[in-house]
Amino acid sequence: MRKLPIVVAIPTRNEAENITAAVRSVVDHFEAVVVVDSDSTDDTRALAKAAGAEVVSYTWDGKYPKKKQWCLDHVRPGTDWMLFVDGDERVGPELLAELRRIFDVPPGMTVRPAAFDIPLGYWFAGRRLRHGYTIVKRALLDRTRARFPEPDDLRAPGMGEQEGHYQPLADPVVRLKGTIEHEDLDPVRTWFDRHNRYADWEAWLEHHPEVREQIRKAKTRQGQLFHRAPFKPLVSFGYAYLVKRGFLDGRAGLDYALAMSFYRWQIGLKTREYGWLADRPDAPR
Repeated sequence: MRKLPIVVAIPTRNEAENITAAVRSVVDHFEAVVVVDSDSTDDTRALAKAAGAEVVSYTWDGKYPKKKQWCLDHVRPGTDWMLFVDGDERVGPELLAELRRIFDVPPGMTVRPAAFDIPLGYWFAGRRLRHGYTIVKRALLDRTRARFPEPDDLRAPGMGEQEGHYQPLADPVVRLKGTIEHEDLDPVRTWFDRHNRYADWEAWLEHHPEVREQIRKAKTRQGQLFHRAPFKPLVSFGYAYLVKRGFLDGRAGLDYALAMSFYRWQIGLKTREYGWLADRPDAPR
């Protein structure tokens, strides 16, 4: 079967638990699969190579571009299209079939959109969520027509080498139906560890409104609306569990709605902490 004219980039750091499944889900279907690894101390690199991926090293220099934009700039630049898949994700068969239809174009013709938004099939507490809050990633990009923004957030804690919670800029963008399955096999505590760091970044933004506004413009429409919502922990829970019927996912749906509400609460608490400490010389800036 002809391989799709797309390079899959898998950014990693210590993803030994997940990387084999991620690579196997794409290695037979795409032009190239490249694991871009940030000094993993586990077996991520060896497992990725054994599964058939190319492995390249990435070390962040503390500046822009960050990791995904670096991939767009440097990883297999001869191929215009790049699909970003995290180390704990897998590409599902419906998405593969959809991509084959889209990229089955006559010679000399091009794919019209500059990027595609792809929904995540999200797993939490060992169960695939069918309802609740839907996460969509702008994961498939024509690198000649898309670029990640560079907001003035390098001083912010929490994200490091990763781009923040904003989308790459591209136009036009089309949303696909097939999913990328996000099934992290690491313990659930790693979810809370990550979101604790993300909350640091979000709280910093609340005290730097000019940067927050730069980032707001690079969010999805849903993200922009939620950005302005009051009582975010309650709104988050009500939207995911009641409006989007997360209760139909049983205990996992309740756990996820509560976890996301707790994440929003963390952001609010850390934002208020910045205010309490504003006059201290050692306060976060």
